[in-house]
Amino acid sequence: MTYCVALALKDGLVFAADSRTNAGVDQIATYRKLHKFVIEGERVIVMMTAGNLATTQSVLSLMRMRLNSDRPNLFGAASMYDVATIIGATGREVVARDSGQGQGRVDFGSSFIVGGQIQGEPPRLFLVYPEGNFIEATADTPYFQIGETKYGKPILDRVIDYDTSLDDGIKCALISIDSTIRSNLSVGLPLDVLRYQRASFNASEHFNVDEHHEGFRQLGEAWSVGLRDVFHRIPNLKW
Repeated sequence: MTYCVALALKDGLVFAADSRTNAGVDQIATYRKLHKFVIEGERVIVMMTAGNLATTQSVLSLMRMRLNSDRPNLFGAASMYDVATIIGATGREVVARDSGQGQGRVDFGSSFIVGGQIQGEPPRLFLVYPEGNFIEATADTPYFQIGETKYGKPILDRVIDYDTSLDDGIKCALISIDSTIRSNLSVGLPLDVLRYQRASFNASEHFNVDEHHEGFRQLGEAWSVGLRDVFHRIPNLKW
């Protein structure tokens, strides 16, 4: 399983993803799920993946192979809307190819979060469904999740709005992932975290969070202590 979350905020974008895949208790491995396509000063495109690993790897391989081809590609796309269209079409292409190989009841579906900025338009964020269609984040709905979403969603719902700062957005995304890790063994470290400042066209603020990252450990502990403290301060119900 996996868990990825992305935020579309006033000042830019935040991306965070775990790196665990799980095909059974004895088939746990680490694969990065956050991928960048960057032309400095012109475009930053960030893509996160969840679902069938073979499908997501094929889609990523085709994305990279076609960057300098005559086919629609991420470096030639005129807008982030076009980027989402290309990813959706490529996902359908891979599923149509592989599902015709007599694979029985294998689920080839994969979901993608793609966001970034291309010169001439603001930062944008999209959720691409396994069917290839997609939706865009708005000021009213400024975040997307894919994978094991249920444990981290309540935190995002209570904290995140469009005016949240990027630093607070990163904190909230990491707390969301920490809560998921505590509740589901199929999500785990290391994490990829990327902070994109609006109009910077730079993806250098890309951080690795592993088991030795003291700040992440302290963040999770502070959240737990804070929740317990608030809980104990809530008055008992009168029956």
